[in-house]
Amino acid sequence: MTKSVYISAAERQVGKSAIALGVLELFSSRVKRVGVFRPLVHSLEEDTVATALLGDSRQSLESALGVTYEQYANDPQAAVDAVVAKYNALAGNYDAVVIVGSDYTDIESALELDHNAVFAANLDAPVILVTKAGGRTPDEVARLTETAVDAIESRHNHVIALIGTQADPAGREEIAEQLRAIRDVPVAVVPNNPLLNAPTVQQQFEATSAKFWRGNEAFLQGEALHTIVGAMTLANLLPYLQREATVVVPADRTELVPGLIMAHRSPEYGPLASLILTGGFEIPESINKLFVDSQVDLPIAITKQDTFTTATQLQSVNSFSTSSLRKIEAARNQFASYVDSDQLLTAIDLPRTGIRTPTMFEHQLMQQARAHRRRIVLPESTDDRILEAADIVLTRGVAEIILLGDAGHIARRASELGLNLSAAEVVNPEDPELLDRFAAEYAKVRAHKGVTLEQAHEKLKDLSYFGTMMVHLGMADGMVSGAINTTANTIRPSLEFIKTRPGVGVVSGSFLMAMSDRVLVYADCAVNPDPTPEQLADIAISSAATAETFGIEARVAMLSYSTGDSGSGADVDKVREATQIVRERAPELLVDGPMQFDAAVDHVVAEKKMPGSDVAGRATVFIFPDLNTGNNTYKAVQRHSGAVAIGPLLQGLNKAVNDLSRGALVDDIVSTVTITAIQSQTL
Repeated sequence: MTKSVYISAAERQVGKSAIALGVLELFSSRVKRVGVFRPLVHSLEEDTVATALLGDSRQSLESALGVTYEQYANDPQAAVDAVVAKYNALAGNYDAVVIVGSDYTDIESALELDHNAVFAANLDAPVILVTKAGGRTPDEVARLTETAVDAIESRHNHVIALIGTQADPAGREEIAEQLRAIRDVPVAVVPNNPLLNAPTVQQQFEATSAKFWRGNEAFLQGEALHTIVGAMTLANLLPYLQREATVVVPADRTELVPGLIMAHRSPEYGPLASLILTGGFEIPESINKLFVDSQVDLPIAITKQDTFTTATQLQSVNSFSTSSLRKIEAARNQFASYVDSDQLLTAIDLPRTGIRTPTMFEHQLMQQARAHRRRIVLPESTDDRILEAADIVLTRGVAEIILLGDAGHIARRASELGLNLSAAEVVNPEDPELLDRFAAEYAKVRAHKGVTLEQAHEKLKDLSYFGTMMVHLGMADGMVSGAINTTANTIRPSLEFIKTRPGVGVVSGSFLMAMSDRVLVYADCAVNPDPTPEQLADIAISSAATAETFGIEARVAMLSYSTGDSGSGADVDKVREATQIVRERAPELLVDGPMQFDAAVDHVVAEKKMPGSDVAGRATVFIFPDLNTGNNTYKAVQRHSGAVAIGPLLQGLNKAVNDLSRGALVDDIVSTVTITAIQSQTL
């Protein structure tokens, strides 16, 4: 039976769609097929809420929309009947459906909650009620929420959760206590995030009739989180600047413009969102000449309106809470951070499915990383891919980021790319105090190799060594490198002073292979060309630990060209010996081998070749006899089956350090940072 939940608001502009997005991601981590439905919309041709929630899913927009406000006003009962028919046609194709209520725009708001209650009752969907907590006392929030709950339940609905949004962080817990007193249901209070309702710079320019003058036009689609009126000298204005703010300045105060452009590109004050010059004054030719050959990223526009009118208009410009990819990531992050997912899933009674698609696995990884955020150092900040990935990771909230490099250079490049990396920690690898401390530690741990303090200083000029030392000393929880450096350069410092885990003799590289309905572990596919039986056993035990880290029940298949006792030869004997070593060292593990790949994955073949095996036909961890086989197999499976290969994950180390391909895409880097954060949770 299809599970559903109806997300309804007590009023307009509560951030309901952001909550819906969080519920959608939560469902997507549990079941394979999740649908979206909007009973009441403005138009059956377009709907911004449904479009944002559908994302890149295969569900059509048409199937997600019920009836229009006009249809409902003309014949309410016929409209309800049509909504029920459309929903039933949709629900049959999905394991769960997120139903998102109306937006309080065309129907009198006093009645609209009742209309949503009618829809929820007819769709037999439990209700999550969303209430705006911002700008209200806890008592006011409680009274409004209780009135709304009564109205919904009067239509024979069941309210299963209460969520307050846009709250002052300081008052969250008091509001939550008041809401818990209303009903014994899961309660969450989400703090205000100015990004979610922030308009784009383009919307601000249009609202104030401002004409674009200078800057990067691509940044017009960026969000403006604040509005600041700048009518004082630069020195006095700078302390009032806020990141991603639109600054309103009279056009006859053009002496402020160069300073604000510099502030935008500085790590201390930037980035800003835009600059609006008011009053319609003509820009002096001398000022125009100043910028002819200057690189100006900050969007600057000129309006004929006065400063007061412009600032007033800007305060009333809002945008949709899931109107951009950045907002979508921020909404997911907030939901995961402040809503108890387990409680909510229990209230909805949505069990976990037995399958695991790549989409489900991606959502599960993000939830797992967010649960205990870790600090991941990225040494290669001169690579734009690293900066772009850092921006995404910070917005998603899956890890804290440490960048190695010059803060000014990083801020300027981030400005040029339209990124906000102000939440990242920037560490200068040329800091004399850190270099002295790190060199002393390196010389100490490598003293048995005769390393001097001078040699240690020289080694730490290599940022892979510097970043690894931060992990070694606990200044970071993990490191991701390799976008510029080689695999050997990433692994070498880890082997020198992070070392392998107790009982592990070799570092290996595994891939998480997200198939159409499950996630498997392949190893070693990255490091050891021809492992010995002891090393192969190490790889198997490490790979089983990797599987458990990512919620995969470990059933370890030791692969060979022969199954069981049917073959002989040095290669088969190596695998047979490795299997026995694993059984002796880790008797609790489900491991079997040697076996061929078909015996490992096909239960029919397994019954013929290895009857009675706990692994054959059900393997989840595949240990290849050599790097040649492992690397080629993972690539063949990836290319021919459409599987998503995540990795390589370096396993066997005491700390989480992972390598990137030098051809890695931004999404690859984000994935590697996420899995590194998860690895560091267990280490």
